[in-house]
Amino acid sequence: MDTGGNSLPSGPDGVKRKVSYFYDPEVGNYYYGQGHPMKPHRIRMTHALLAHYGLLQNMQVYKPLPARERDLCRFHADDYVNFLRSITPETQQDQLRQLKRFNVGEDCPVFDGLFSFCQTYAGGSVGGAVKLNHNICDIAINWAGGLHHAKKCEASGFCYVNDIVLAILELLKQHQRVLYVDIDIHHGDGVEEAFYTSDRVMTVSFHKFGDYFPGTGDIRDIGYSKGKYYSLNVPLDDGIDDESYHFLFKPIIGKVMEVFKPGAVVLQCGADSLSGDRLGCFNLSIKGHAECVKFMRSFNVPLLLLGGGGYTIRNVARCWCYETGVALGTEVDDQLPQHEYYEYFGPDYTLHVAPSNMENKNTRQLLEEIRNNLLDNLSKLQHAPSVQFQERPPDTELPEADEDQDDADERWDPDSDMEVDEKRPIPSRVKREAIEPERKDSEAPKGTAEQARGFDNMATNETLSTKSVDVRPMAIDEPTVKVEQETSNKASDPIYPKS
Repeated sequence: MDTGGNSLPSGPDGVKRKVSYFYDPEVGNYYYGQGHPMKPHRIRMTHALLAHYGLLQNMQVYKPLPARERDLCRFHADDYVNFLRSITPETQQDQLRQLKRFNVGEDCPVFDGLFSFCQTYAGGSVGGAVKLNHNICDIAINWAGGLHHAKKCEASGFCYVNDIVLAILELLKQHQRVLYVDIDIHHGDGVEEAFYTSDRVMTVSFHKFGDYFPGTGDIRDIGYSKGKYYSLNVPLDDGIDDESYHFLFKPIIGKVMEVFKPGAVVLQCGADSLSGDRLGCFNLSIKGHAECVKFMRSFNVPLLLLGGGGYTIRNVARCWCYETGVALGTEVDDQLPQHEYYEYFGPDYTLHVAPSNMENKNTRQLLEEIRNNLLDNLSKLQHAPSVQFQERPPDTELPEADEDQDDADERWDPDSDMEVDEKRPIPSRVKREAIEPERKDSEAPKGTAEQARGFDNMATNETLSTKSVDVRPMAIDEPTVKVEQETSNKASDPIYPKS
């Protein structure tokens, strides 16, 4: 089976890539609550567009294995994970002290199936990292992931579990250096904090800075100790457009790739940086946003694409559908195909939307100062850091063959599981998608594991501090996940009000 797409007209990113795509058909049924801007239903809308554009047949499609508690505890504190597993809407009134302690309540509400939701989106991101580590694909996609605000011991900004950190820890098993790039409108604070003292993970965040959540990401925040100059923050103002954005993005990322030489890249594609977002204030077009994906793809380095923010959900679906096409090397038509969510996209029913005429408060002088400042920081990195030879954890085992290779022609029926009404649950299956067999647990080696968070050597046990966000040395041993049926009462998502 040819897992690539049609080549784009020209350029190094016109070459076909093998793409693995992770999707659980239940994910769109999780519901944060009435009036909450975060709507997992947008993932289902994205998937519907991919199916009706015919993009799914060009990818390896997987239902993610749910991450187990043990997997989540490779970054998160045990008591925090136990809390997420046990809390329910019915019991939350009895745990007010715990709710406050773990910052769960308003922005991060308790809803039916909360822990299962966390397991699902984290499982997709870690699963994508595993596929990249085993050279199963060139690009892995999990649009349900990218929840970059979650901390070791607390929820934040609609995020409960930091799937990005977990995926990066998996990638560090095979790669000496991993680059994290964040184009969400909000600062990627949870990921930056996790690797702030490490020279093996460079974090680069392009975000609105000022009186804006989460309030972090100053250009002067550059990392600490061994991680000094390995955190880059690009503070932006309202109304930034495509041209201004790429005036910074391309030279900065180009220089990062030159000096840091990452073995793998994680790109968080938060769509709240698009023009017209319900919570955002930038003015990027879908093509301008996707140009970042295209640029990262051109380096031909293993690439993990994740979702993130995005609150005008019709535009989120448009964006991530188009960016899936970019990953495949396929140009998708602007005229949307008829599908079950077609009415969301009126009155034009097109894939692309025009940016607004809002003022761009990012002056050329300001942009040049930011660019020069960050390029100067990068010039202080003399060379890519090497990693001392040491015993490392065993690789995650994969099955001999992928199930979706068995009958490629029948794998995707145009009407497979797409006959879905958003007001009723969708079938708890993905027709002829590959569901990964259970991965085997492997004992942690008796030696030392690879460095994470700036430490060269660490114990391989699972002990983590549960009282501090700045974690002690962590083991990056074998993440293990299993297939298990989750039974939870999940409400379907209401029609998004036109903004």
